[in-house]
Amino acid sequence: MPREPLIVNPADGGDEEDRDLRPHRMEDMVGQREVYERLRIAVDAANKRDEAIGHILFDGPPGLGKTTFATCIPRELDVDVQLTSGAALSAPKDLVPYLTNAAAKSVLFIDEIHRIPAPVEEYLYTAMEDFRVDIVHGEGTNARTLNLWLKPFTLIGATTRSGNLSAPLRDRFQLREHLDFYSQEDLTEILRRNAAKLAVELEQLAAEEIAARSRGTPRVANNQLRWVRDYATSRADGRITSEVALAALKMAGIDNRGLDQQDRKYLLTLARVFGGGPAGLEAIAHTMNVSVDTLSDDIELFLLRSELVVRTPRGRMLTAQAYQHLDLPAPSQEEPGAEHQTPLF
Repeated sequence: MPREPLIVNPADGGDEEDRDLRPHRMEDMVGQREVYERLRIAVDAANKRDEAIGHILFDGPPGLGKTTFATCIPRELDVDVQLTSGAALSAPKDLVPYLTNAAAKSVLFIDEIHRIPAPVEEYLYTAMEDFRVDIVHGEGTNARTLNLWLKPFTLIGATTRSGNLSAPLRDRFQLREHLDFYSQEDLTEILRRNAAKLAVELEQLAAEEIAARSRGTPRVANNQLRWVRDYATSRADGRITSEVALAALKMAGIDNRGLDQQDRKYLLTLARVFGGGPAGLEAIAHTMNVSVDTLSDDIELFLLRSELVVRTPRGRMLTAQAYQHLDLPAPSQEEPGAEHQTPLF
């Protein structure tokens, strides 16, 4: 028996910890203003026409607000939302309860939508375009196709890997929004607001220090805020001053560019073992005793974005910024031909 879909009233939160910090309305969100303006127009138009808003696809790295947007939109429309993930939809029968339970103008949110298998993805085509699902009853010559008509609904998908979505599925989303990293000013404002929600006093300089080490990502900023709050409660008087914030982040191994211990281990391995590169990803992973997937998906992406590491046709190489950050002397002579290598981003 397929599981009963989770239907959430938009007035309710999800996880209690997230409910404390996530905005409940789009106008309360900080950053992503261009995305906000476009969605505001789409929501207003749908409300004025009294119809379901067009299907929406959010893509971008983790922690930038895809789920927050997806849960705020139903509140703006005053409709219910069903929540699921691509990994939970292993067969079309897993999707049918969500579609048949969808009320008119309601929202179905599928997180990590790129993980749904091809049969489920093909099942979505008619549901998104014609609001219809075709159910095959029986087998062989006795099989019959039942056309089940659905109430008009909105599908919101979120993905960290939009390139893994097939073109037919991507094209069925009327709105496709890419979320980018946040500025330090936006992160500072997010920290200031969330400190008030957590009932902790946060000095402006402390907020700026935490924001500078948050990798441009609100989720990282919120996690660091919680840690610094715990440190301030345990080791200080509960107030987060810049001195308290710096001490807490130092204990957590977060440096002034937001690198943690694993990030620095990657850089030091590439510098000391491989002479700054070029070196292959598998060789670095085996030397660090971590999996290749962990290295490429969790550690390396931020180092590439920070211009501390570059990808070349022959492997990974450290940049001059990396040597400066590690306080190591740069190689006196570049490998022949290295100046002609073009980074592959």
